Amino acid sequence: MKKMFLWCTLTLWLGAAACSAAPPSAQGEVRPPAVTGAFYPADSSELAGMLEQLLAHSRPAMPRVRPLAVVCPHAGYVYSGLVAAAAYRQLEGFDYATVIVVSPSHQEYFEFSSVLCRGAYSTPLGVAPIDTALADRLVAAGAPSVHCGREGHYNSGRMGEHSLEVQLPFLQTVLGKFRLVPVVMGSQRPEHCKALGAALAKAVGNRKDVLLVASSDLSHFHTDQQARSIDSRTADCVERFDPEGLLRELAAGEAEACGGGPIAAVMQAARALGADRSQVLTSANSGDATGDRDRVVGYLAARLYSQDDTLAAQTEKTKTSGEKMGLDDKEKKYLLNLAHQTVRYCVAGGQKPDCQAITPVLGEKRGAFVTLKKHGELRGCIGYIIAVKPLVETVREMAEAAALHDPRFSAVTKDELPELDYEISVLSPIRPLTDPNEVQVGRDGLIVRRGGYQGLLLPQVPVEFGWDRATFLAQTCRKAGLPPDAWKQEGTKLEIFSAEVFGDSDFPEKQ
Repeated sequence: MKKMFLWCTLTLWLGAAACSAAPPSAQGEVRPPAVTGAFYPADSSELAGMLEQLLAHSRPAMPRVRPLAVVCPHAGYVYSGLVAAAAYRQLEGFDYATVIVVSPSHQEYFEFSSVLCRGAYSTPLGVAPIDTALADRLVAAGAPSVHCGREGHYNSGRMGEHSLEVQLPFLQTVLGKFRLVPVVMGSQRPEHCKALGAALAKAVGNRKDVLLVASSDLSHFHTDQQARSIDSRTADCVERFDPEGLLRELAAGEAEACGGGPIAAVMQAARALGADRSQVLTSANSGDATGDRDRVVGYLAARLYSQDDTLAAQTEKTKTSGEKMGLDDKEKKYLLNLAHQTVRYCVAGGQKPDCQAITPVLGEKRGAFVTLKKHGELRGCIGYIIAVKPLVETVREMAEAAALHDPRFSAVTKDELPELDYEISVLSPIRPLTDPNEVQVGRDGLIVRRGGYQGLLLPQVPVEFGWDRATFLAQTCRKAGLPPDAWKQEGTKLEIFSAEVFGDSDFPEKQ
């Protein structure tokens, strides 16, 4: 998969040149997009297609939880878009009424955090109106360190400020309609970060429908090796959920982040609001896209959430998926052992596993997928959709393919073998679907075909992620690289199947 990343300051002058609108003369006006055509496409169709592709190439993290906050980069989409998508993909399937975006000011300095309390922000995808009531509460909670004013918003719009604006099209794509509280930090001194964090928590209070977004890139213009060392310190602080440590590292020059203040403030607020887990989802730098390893800029995506939400999500997963295909426990254990032994043989060598159909069922031609997970995260998944070989041969071949040949992942290594969990999905015959309302979440797998595009999701996927029918259909379209509403369009072919799904967790004894 081609990686795409960019540093945040390279095209600032383009953003300034692209914005010709005069500053508004009164509160309540719409802040126009300032960096279209530079940081992201100005054409709405092109922008929507680009975002769909970025999100389609990013995998939801496990466990499935509702984030209280995310950390995202703010460079041009063609460069940092995949990193940002890793954070925004975590929001899919959840509703947020209001999003508070906290970003740094690149264009001007002021001794406070500026909140736009009236009006709206616009992008080629539409308008995000301000949540006036919450914005006013934030200013009241944060005074005198938090002001309601134009600095960092209208002035930055005129001069091409990008760090808040570039988050909005992602949010509009993933969430649809929402209200916005835009916050731009002028001063990022520790006392201002702490004051903003406390104000955010106080203003949000008991509301569960508010998302916090911290906008930041990491180190700037070091060599690739230097940048990875510096950025690892920032990532460690985020992973440890340590905003105080991050502020110390930034003050000492050991870590770098143009939005270090927003990250620290959002982490403090999220912790006060109940988050007790922080997970770095991915990191990269501009050299991964440009090939220039001499002067790079770093990026990171993370999510902050509550362990209680994780437990709730895990409880939700107890729903079964798929349906019976006539395999008994002995046959299931045999296939799981075969998958384990095949992967060990392919990765570490040793004795080649036998592959015999010890029962008539195992000798039947069946489609099947083998899924590998590591610490709950997908590590490989490949299968035959159509029954072309006996089931035992299909499982053996797909186990090897999932471990070594899934194009989304590097090959499994010997050291990873003890950390892998195995799951097998034995498929029923595929049949055409004429009415999307017939899709039953937890029972059906789904295939979407249109033109040369095809996407498949197994029956257990929507159960694991808590999707409803419409989300399941949309996500299968995204898997195919199509717009999420392609299933509604004439010419799109839908097919369904079921599967008997079983894995290591069904047989706790050692495989």
